[in-house]
Amino acid sequence: MIEVLEQYRPHQVEMRRRLMYCCLTIALTSCIAYLFKEQIASWCMQPLYMAYPDLGKLVYTNLMEAFISYLKLSLLTGLIVSFPFILYQAWLFIAPGLRKHEQQLVRRITLWGSLLFAGGALFAFFIVLPTLLAYFMSYAGEDLTPMIKIGLYLTFIARTILAFALAFEIPFLMVMATRTGLLARDHFQKNRTYFYIAILVLAFLLAAGDPVAALLISLPLFVLYETGILAGRIFANRKTHQDPANR
Repeated sequence: MIEVLEQYRPHQVEMRRRLMYCCLTIALTSCIAYLFKEQIASWCMQPLYMAYPDLGKLVYTNLMEAFISYLKLSLLTGLIVSFPFILYQAWLFIAPGLRKHEQQLVRRITLWGSLLFAGGALFAFFIVLPTLLAYFMSYAGEDLTPMIKIGLYLTFIARTILAFALAFEIPFLMVMATRTGLLARDHFQKNRTYFYIAILVLAFLLAAGDPVAALLISLPLFVLYETGILAGRIFANRKTHQDPANR
C-alpha cells in the first residue's frame, strides 16, 4: 500500500503545482481587471444603453453592493482571460504520459477549446445580450420606469456570457466523446429529447423564469447541439474512411 502511494506521489505534487499556477494566474488577472473595473463595467453596460437609450444611471441599494459587484466582475474577467492558460496547464500535466500522436491531439483540443470558449463569450455579448435586453427593456414606458441595480445587472451579464462560453464547447465535446469511444456514435441522436429538456431547463434558469427569454436563449443552444451531432457524423465517417480495416 505504501509503495502504491509513493508511486502516485509525484503525480500529486505535479497536480498541486499546476493548480497553484492556475490559481495564481486567475488571481493576477483578476487583480489587473479590478484596476480597470470601471472601464470593464462601462463596456458591459453598453448593450443595456443600446437597448434603452433613455436609461439614466444604474443604482445600488446596499453599501457593499457596488464593491462586491466590481469584485465579481473582476474575478469573471480574470477567469475568462486565464482560460487558455488553464487548458495549457492541463495539457502540461497529462502530456508526459501521452504518445506523440496523442500529444498532437491534446494540442488541438487546447486550441479549439480556447477558440470556442472565446467565440461563445463574444456571441453572448454581441448577439444574445442585445436581443435579451431589448426584450426586457421593452416593458419600460410611461407607466414603468426601469431602475436597474448594478449588482443584479452585472450578475446577469456574467452568467449569460459564461453560460454561452461553456455552451460553445458542446459540439467539440460531443465530437471528442464519440471519436474516443467514450459514447456511441448515435448516443446524442437517440437521447436528443432528454438533452433538449435539459437545455430548456438551463435556459429557463438563465432567463429568470421568463418563457420568451428562455426561448431566445435555448434556440442557439439547440443549434449548437445539432451542430455537434452533424460534426460527429462527419468526423466519424472521415475516421472510417481513413481506417484500413474498414476499407
